[in-house]
Amino acid sequence: MITYEWLYILAGAFFAIWSLLSLRDLKYGNAAFWGLLSASFFFGSHLSDFANGVLVLALVGIAGVGGLRRSDPETTNVEQRSEYAGRLGNRLFIPALIVPLTAVAGTLLYNYTPLSETGLFEPRRETLILFGVGVIVALIVAILWLRPPLLAPAEEGRRLLDSIGWAAILPQMLAALGAVFALAGVGEIIGGVAGQVIPEGNVLLTVIVFALGMALFTIIMGNAFAAFPVMAAAIGIPLLIETYDGNPAVIGAVGMLAGFCGTLLTPMAANFNIVPAALLELKDQNAVIRQQVGTAVPLLICNIAIIYIAGFLLWN
Repeated sequence: MITYEWLYILAGAFFAIWSLLSLRDLKYGNAAFWGLLSASFFFGSHLSDFANGVLVLALVGIAGVGGLRRSDPETTNVEQRSEYAGRLGNRLFIPALIVPLTAVAGTLLYNYTPLSETGLFEPRRETLILFGVGVIVALIVAILWLRPPLLAPAEEGRRLLDSIGWAAILPQMLAALGAVFALAGVGEIIGGVAGQVIPEGNVLLTVIVFALGMALFTIIMGNAFAAFPVMAAAIGIPLLIETYDGNPAVIGAVGMLAGFCGTLLTPMAANFNIVPAALLELKDQNAVIRQQVGTAVPLLICNIAIIYIAGFLLWN
């Protein structure tokens, strides 16, 4: 059976390659940072909480002292890239499209055919595993199609990763922060306050508070994965699902999308913007928000409507 652990090994292998390439170029801080991150993927589930905590503190220490530097490895030159762009145009996006296509089509094929009886994939992890398969397939297609230098994929990946720097793992850090908040009982406190403010039996208002809370906490924390444990413990599970018998799938999925609306409204966003605007040294960090608010607000309103209609009216 292919389990979720295989994805950790795949990610760890990529980070290990980037660490070795950094070591070859005498970028010791980069090599140590990506090497430790590789170790966390390889061995994190087998280490104690204390050991994992020490590993994270080491990552913070390297980033904190400015140990990460940008790299500019030689792969294809400007002329070659211009030639590729002119000759292939938008077809260059084909490898990128292979990844989600493999994940979606593979999941449907696996779950709705006799393949599901083979037990090939770990239950409820099929989509994530197939997402990893899609990455490998896309990489192979790109290499066979474009025929770049052998190390070009690894070097270009390192160039992008070193450009982003420590912010590349910010979503993971913020998601962990959300779990800490949930364990600390922040969700229960918010749920208690919401229970006193929201009139009993008012499902629509509860949905509005849940969706707005997801967006607000995402704005504050910079990541919807950090906001979700808090708002799920506060309102999503105890009120929307258990008290009002809402559709858990709709509340969870669309609730996360409401959180993603918050990423469009904060310079600390670490989802849709890939790198938070606050880390890009822009003269006007709010310029990013002004460009995205026209999408975020209407989408948030649509999310509220979808949760209420599909999660309660159609569900019941």
